[in-house]
Amino acid sequence: MELRYVRDKMLAQQEPPLGQKGAVKWLRENLFSGWLNTILTIAGALALFFLVKASLPWFLHGVWNAKSLAECRAVIAANWGPGQSGACWALIHERWNQFLYGFYPSDAYWRPNLTFVLLLAAIAPVLFERVPRQMLILTLAFPALAIWLLWGGTVWRPVVGMAGFGLIYLGYHLLNDRVGAVVSMAIGFILACLWWLWLGGYATNVLAAALMIELPRVESDKFGGFLLAFVIGVGAIVASLPLGIILALGRKSDMPLVRLLCVGFIEFVRGVPLITMLFTASLLLQYFLPRGTQFDLILRVDILVTLFSAAYIAEVIRGGLAALPRGQYEAADALGLNYWQAQRQIIMPQALKISIPGIVSSFIGLFKDTTLVTFVGLMDPLKGITQVVRADINWKGIYWEPYMFVGAIFFVFCFGMSRYSMYLERKLKRDHR
Repeated sequence: MELRYVRDKMLAQQEPPLGQKGAVKWLRENLFSGWLNTILTIAGALALFFLVKASLPWFLHGVWNAKSLAECRAVIAANWGPGQSGACWALIHERWNQFLYGFYPSDAYWRPNLTFVLLLAAIAPVLFERVPRQMLILTLAFPALAIWLLWGGTVWRPVVGMAGFGLIYLGYHLLNDRVGAVVSMAIGFILACLWWLWLGGYATNVLAAALMIELPRVESDKFGGFLLAFVIGVGAIVASLPLGIILALGRKSDMPLVRLLCVGFIEFVRGVPLITMLFTASLLLQYFLPRGTQFDLILRVDILVTLFSAAYIAEVIRGGLAALPRGQYEAADALGLNYWQAQRQIIMPQALKISIPGIVSSFIGLFKDTTLVTFVGLMDPLKGITQVVRADINWKGIYWEPYMFVGAIFFVFCFGMSRYSMYLERKLKRDHR
């Protein structure tokens, strides 16, 4: 009879082989998984080695304290020997305020600083669900606060301007059940236009006479650097997303006139370069306004950039809508939901989840495209401020340092948006759990 050995005791847990754990496993699977990957890894390592070898001394020899490029070169020659090169970061040390604030009054730097802190607090409840919902009050009030803090003047002007959007919501809330969502929104928009064009000015004067709360006025030509990039970029990003959603829904609408208008707007904007629209905002728009009308240049640029971005966002969202199976629409009909209920509760959340990479990519491109405003006379951080700084006789001949500094800041914010996009995708990836 054949006897079989049956183990009656559990073996102690053992460590996995060295090649199946830790850094060795990662290297074997990702860098040396085959002969081709091994050759590419070695070639990439050699290229990185020579690149670091050539550029590292330039960074190590950098000078942070100097009053001119000639003084930088003298310090480098004294410390590292004649003929040695190094980065002159002293330019950044001396002119950092212009890169960040442009020509904004130095005694009022606290205003953009406070605006930036309020911006972080205002977007926190929108980006992260663990933040208390009560902070959404700050989110709604932030546009008026930001306009008042940055431009100054009476606080009642931006408050009265924000009240126009309240009229749009009020018209929708009161008339939606009677005349439908589209008509109620249209009526609210007409009321808001009447408020902005005629009644708002009188209301501002009355409130200012009753309670004077104001800050020193700062003109738009003082804005520059990353302050200008954030004003235009953040404003366009926040406004273009809802407008893009409306355009995407309008393009798929069953109403021929609405669909035709949305398609025409999207195709026209996507067929025109952004720089053309910026020149339109700077030079031509003023000719179509009534005589004596003062329309702020930054506001004009922000509106045109918002419309430009909204057209691209609309196409991204339309792609998300097209990716949804027909069964989702049929499920909404089976539940007895009307059009807007179905869009709000079933269709649009899924379409936006699918469209997250495209939306964030459009936002990153939009934020970088704010540097194009230099062509309409605004001092962007990349070309406008950099040229102003390099025009100083003390820094004549400096080249790489200001561009690297501006590029590094752009990279930090664009990389942050990219990482948040990946976080949001992982968080909403419920269908594969």
